[in-house]
Amino acid sequence: MKRRSFLATSAAAAGCMVTPLFAGRSDAKPLFEVSLAQWTINRELRSGKVDNLDFAKVAHDHNIFAVEYVNQFFMDKARDTAYLKQMKQRAEDHGVKSLLIMCDREGQIGDPDDKKRAQTVENHRKWIDAAKFLGCHSIRVNAGSAGSWDEQVKLAADGLARLTEFGAEAGLNVIVENHGGLSSNADWLAEVIAKVDHKRCGTLPDFGNFRISNGKSYDSYRGVKKLMKWAKGVSVKDRVFDDNDRSSALDFDRMLNIVLDAGYSGYCGIEFGGFAGLNKSRELLEKSRERLAEKREAKRK
Repeated sequence: MKRRSFLATSAAAAGCMVTPLFAGRSDAKPLFEVSLAQWTINRELRSGKVDNLDFAKVAHDHNIFAVEYVNQFFMDKARDTAYLKQMKQRAEDHGVKSLLIMCDREGQIGDPDDKKRAQTVENHRKWIDAAKFLGCHSIRVNAGSAGSWDEQVKLAADGLARLTEFGAEAGLNVIVENHGGLSSNADWLAEVIAKVDHKRCGTLPDFGNFRISNGKSYDSYRGVKKLMKWAKGVSVKDRVFDDNDRSSALDFDRMLNIVLDAGYSGYCGIEFGGFAGLNKSRELLEKSRERLAEKREAKRK
């Protein structure tokens, strides 16, 4: 048996063993899937302890079979076909699915300067191509801008709309994470996505990234609920904010109920715990999934 076939078969068998609570359900499908965001192990990647090409193996070794890349860890490889082939092959060899590329350091999608905004859109096009090559469904971008609330809505929506057209041509989504500044205000980000008004432009709600600036934050639970309408992915952190810049531990069941109530059944990407805490992070997420599945099953009976 080929290595990748063996791994896929083993993973499927393992999945059957660890999810007996779904055996009695007609669809036999978990409430959501678990993925690993590359930023979780950013320290190990930046220090050289882990090579970007081994990311899929890290996920596999922690019983996670879907990944979310960060462009910072292969910044000069977007057009390097040979390198991308290695990334794709290693993911396939380990039975790991590539979901998206989180894109940073390519300019402000809502830059007030028309030329800079256009250049930012152009800078992201190579990542759309790379994501398509790797088999991803999306790239994640940041909605940075400047000016008043309304000005930033207009500028960010303009840049996103242009980039989304390129994404649509490639069959990919362009999604925005709440990631600082006004993008961490769910009301503002919702207004931007609604203004773009394209099925390929969505959100990547991050449980913990609702700190707008020092002293200002947006309630994480309310924020995720607001953004789930357009969600094409979810980033799981174990700390959340209230409206008064106070941080607290994530209530997994409460937050995941919000996600599920929105009709979402895709991947929830782990983005906390670090390399040493990865197994614990996965277990916390999976245990919450089991509890919620049992409660929802009980309600159906």
